[in-house]
Parts: sequence; structure tokens; C-alpha cells
Amino acid sequence: MNNLFTKIRDKHALWYKGIVFLFSILFCVFLLPKHQSVQLTHIKPGDVWLNDDIISSFDFLVKKTYTELALEKKESKNQIPYFKKIHFQFDKQFTDLKLLETEEANNIKIYIDSIYKVGVYTSTPQLTYQDSVIYLVDNNEVSLIKKQNLFSINNAKQFLQSRIKSPQTAKYILSKLKPNIIFDEQLSNELFKEQPESTNIYKSKIEKGEPIIRKNDVVTQEQSNILDSYNIELIEQEKQISIFSLIIGQLMACSLILGIMMLFLAFFRKTIFSQNTQVTFIFLIILLIILTTSTVAKYNTKYIYAVPFCLVPILIRVFFDSRTSLFNFLNIILLCAFFTQDKFEFVFIQLIAGIGTIFSVADMGKRSKLFLSALLTFVFYVLSFIAYHLINNTAQAISTIDNYIPFLISSVCVLFSFPLIYIFEKLFGFISDFTLLELCDLNSPLLRQLSQKIPGTFQHSLQVANLAEEACYKIGGNPLLVRTGAMYHDIGKMNNPRFFTENQVGEVSPHEDLSSEESAQIIIDHVIKGVEIAKENKLPEAVIDFIRTHHGTTTTRFFLHNYKKEHEGEIINEELFRYPGPIPFSKETAILMMADGVEASSRSLKKYDAIAIDELVDKIINHQINENQFMNADITFRDINQIKKIFKKRLMNIYHIRIEYPR
Repeated sequence: MNNLFTKIRDKHALWYKGIVFLFSILFCVFLLPKHQSVQLTHIKPGDVWLNDDIISSFDFLVKKTYTELALEKKESKNQIPYFKKIHFQFDKQFTDLKLLETEEANNIKIYIDSIYKVGVYTSTPQLTYQDSVIYLVDNNEVSLIKKQNLFSINNAKQFLQSRIKSPQTAKYILSKLKPNIIFDEQLSNELFKEQPESTNIYKSKIEKGEPIIRKNDVVTQEQSNILDSYNIELIEQEKQISIFSLIIGQLMACSLILGIMMLFLAFFRKTIFSQNTQVTFIFLIILLIILTTSTVAKYNTKYIYAVPFCLVPILIRVFFDSRTSLFNFLNIILLCAFFTQDKFEFVFIQLIAGIGTIFSVADMGKRSKLFLSALLTFVFYVLSFIAYHLINNTAQAISTIDNYIPFLISSVCVLFSFPLIYIFEKLFGFISDFTLLELCDLNSPLLRQLSQKIPGTFQHSLQVANLAEEACYKIGGNPLLVRTGAMYHDIGKMNNPRFFTENQVGEVSPHEDLSSEESAQIIIDHVIKGVEIAKENKLPEAVIDFIRTHHGTTTTRFFLHNYKKEHEGEIINEELFRYPGPIPFSKETAILMMADGVEASSRSLKKYDAIAIDELVDKIINHQINENQFMNADITFRDINQIKKIFKKRLMNIYHIRIEYPR
């Protein structure tokens, strides 16, 4: 058991990375869509279908819309009403007509008989049925007739009034005239109750293999209804299929994509892989973008393009390098493609825009470049979008302004990278180019204090910064970081400036009154004091590392040599003359150690010529190699040879030495 705990403790960094990796896989699988039906949502009439043709993979019924069902229900209530015809006895209804002349009475009787034969109806307040046609029940016979062929009570009165000459007779006849076609409410209601309350909810059937919508079609209301029914059926079909195989596939895909990212860091970015905070940051960026994409996809898949994917290469590039930025961006795009309908279009457009963004931030020396980067991102989005749809003969998409809105939103979000850079710097202890530029400013408080208090050390730091920066450009690395580290590497000398030769101007060295051990301790203490001053001024750890490592674990050779002369034959404890370290652990810190040693030693040369400088550079750097100062740094002998050449050339330029040419 103890052995197990020991192994876990010794490999805790790898265990942590494994947990981060496993959690990232499970998180991505949880967010990935579990059915393809989500890809058919948010389709509205009038949209242009820019994806591939949709062919039905099964038979399904197209449901009627709520509007259609409501209309049918309303129409079902408007059933044809039933009326019954009443036969009046003329003599009983118009008894006073006997007083008239026989000829006139006969004419009126003919008129009234003709009206009643056609039929006279009147509106009923309780009647809510439509009345363009009616069923007429006459002696148990039912006939369907149009109401326009009947007399309304008003029309019948007008007809009679125009034909009866005597006003008094007309008044009497009209007062006695009644409708003989009466609404049969009881019969109508009984027949209405016998009808089914709901109608069929389906209106058509789509056969398997039948096209639902084709590429470039403008979506009609009918197609939108069919797609809705197809989407509902897809969900039902997918419920019946085991989701187990889908999850297995997503687990494999996420493991492969995220595993490739982890392997890239392990094999090609060992410095990043060795730092748990940096690995955590990279995977956190991936998960945040996946979460954002998943959230947007739930509301409208069209606006997935509004997700600020191009923020990723900027954030990664600021803290790391362009290749890591590009590789991380590729992995994110592959994962987010699962949320889209046309995956190739998504990958194509995002890759072009992302790579263009990386080019635009290759040199993040100025904040104004973020505005240029945002503009270029939008241009790359638009150009790649137009190119894709021209190739696929979908020119309708190009002329639709709404299609460019997501690209504009995503590009504007690039401007938010500046506050995000600041936040991530504070959360993870990173250092960006923006911060390094601020620290390199000669008017910054600490550098201004250094230049005023110990101008000799300040000039030495400037020369070291120039040498180190030039070498870093040559062999690769972060020139801005090494320059910043060089500017601050000797700030500890501000405590005892007169004990360092570059600050002694025509005066007796104070070391003459001290023993070799005391002098060595004062010299060594400038590293410790430098770290303390840096922490008091809240310098980033990445800069403090240069202060700690610029002498590594070397010794103060001058005082050690004097001590040996004074104590010949004695056992000497060299640790009293050794810097506390640690030794350099990166290209940048190794370059600074070489530049510092070479520049400081060059001031002691009695003769400045090509041979002397060649010998000096080789001697200093070879001594550092022999003392194993570069064992932990990612630097090769080829790099060291190139650094030597650069230092020799720069020192000869500093001291105005002309290279001797053979005669």
C-alpha cells in the first residue's frame, strides 16, 4: 500500500493531467448532440436551404398545423342547418280578403301562393350556422337548396307591396304575412352531435426516398411543415434506437481529438506539458468554447458562427506560440463541427478565418493590432463564406445580409481578448507580450530607479539585453521575454552598488577591506536581494526566474581563486562561494546566463581585438558548459555555436573592431 501511495505521489503531475484529460472527454461527450433532429430546428419559411438535399429515410405522415386544425374545427361547427317548411291555409290566415273584390282577392292570393311556394324565411337570433345553403325538410323529404333562391321576409313584403294597389290592403296583407320556412333547431343540434368532434390530424404522407427539400430551395410554408413533421419523427425513431452505440462513438471521437492535443504537448511542447497550470489553461479554453457552442446550438444553429472561435488562437498565441495556438484551434473546430449540419462548410470557414487570425497576431507588440486582427478576421470569414458558396453554386446565400451577421459578431468578440488576457494572466500567473512591453519601458519605476541609482549596472543590463535578444531571434525562443529578464536580472545590486566593478569609477574597491568569504557573500547576495526586490515590486514569476538563474550554481571565481591562494593546502568549502541557483531551465534563461557572463567579462579585457573576443566568448561559455549549467535547458550544441558567433560579432561591433582579413 505504501508503495502505491509513493508511486502516486511521485507521479502526481501525470495523475493530474490524466484527470484533466478524462474530465474533458466526459464533459465534451455530455454536451455533444445525441440526435440529428436538432439540426433541422429553427428553419423558417423564406430561409434558403443551403445544405445538402434531405431525402426521407422512412415513411411518415405530415401533421396539420395548429392553424389548419383550428380552421377545420371552426368549419365543422358551420354545418349546414335544417329548416322545415310549413303549409298555411290561405283562407284562415287572410280572412278579411273576402271583403275585397273577387278579382283583386284572386290576384293577391296568386301572389301570396307564389311566394309561399318558393318559400319565405327569416333570420333566427340563436342561429350561429353559416346560411349560404340549407337543408329543407318538406313532408319528410330533405332537399339542399341555396337561400338566395328563397324569399326573405323583407323581400316578400317588398314584392307584395309593389303589386297591391290599395295601401290599406297592402298594410293588412303585410301584417299577416309570416315565414313558412322555419329553422329546426332540435334537428340541427341532434345531427351536429352525431359528427366527430376532432378531425384527422394528418394531411399527407411522405414515402421513403421521397425528397423533402433540395439544396438552394427557398423554404415554403408547406416545406416547413413537412420538415417539422420529419423532425418529430426523427426524434421518435432515435428514441427507439439504442443510444449506447452513439455515446461509444462520441467517446472515441473525443478521446482521439483531445488525446492528439495531449500527445502534441507531451512530444513537441514539453515545457508546456511539464506545467499543470498551462495544461489546465489549454483544456479550459477548449471546454469553454464547447460549452458556448452547445448553448448557442440549442437556440439557433445558424448562430454557431457567432461563437468567438477566433479568440482561441489569440489567447493561446499570446501566452505560448503560434504552432500550439493553431493545433489547439484545429482540435476545437473538429469538436464543434458535431453541432452543425454542414460540417465541411463549418470546418472550411473556421479554418481559413482562424489561420488568418493567427497570422495577424504573429507579432503582438502593440494593442492596436487587436483592432486589425478583428477586421482581418471578419474579412477572412466573408471571403471564405463567399468562396464556399460560389463553389457549391449556392449564390443565394451570398446575397442574404443576415448570413454575415454571425461573422460580424464573432469578429467583434476578438476585441474582448484584451480583458481576457489580463484575467488569465492573473488567474494562471502567465505573462503576455503586452505585460513584457510595459516592463521593458525604461520609464517604468524600477528601471528608472536602476538607471539613477546604479547607472553602470543599468548600462550592463542594456548590453546584456541586446546580446540575449539577438541570440534568441537566431535560435528561436521569446526575444521579448529574454530582453525583459535581462533588464531586471541585476536589480539586486541596488543594495550594495559600490561592490560591483561596473559601478566603481576611479575609486578604491571596497572589497580590499573585506575577506574573500565576505566579498563572495556580498556578490552572491545580489541574486537573493534581486528576487526580494522583484517580489516587492510584483514582477511576474517568469521575469524573477531570470534573476534566480542568471548565475546558476556557478562560483564567484575571482574570490574563490584568492581564497585558495590564501589557504593553500587547506580543505576548501567551495559552497561558500557558490550561487544558490537554480540552473537555467529554458532557452531564454540559458541565453541570458551566457550573455551576462560574456558581457561582464568583456569589460575586463585589456585589448579589444577579434582574437581576444573569440577567446573570451569561447572560454566563458565553455566553462558554463563544463559546470553543467545547461543540463535542464532545451538547448543544443548547435544552438550554442550560433550564440557564440552572434556574441562575437556583437561585441566586435560594440568595441568597434574591424575583422582582420587575410592579406
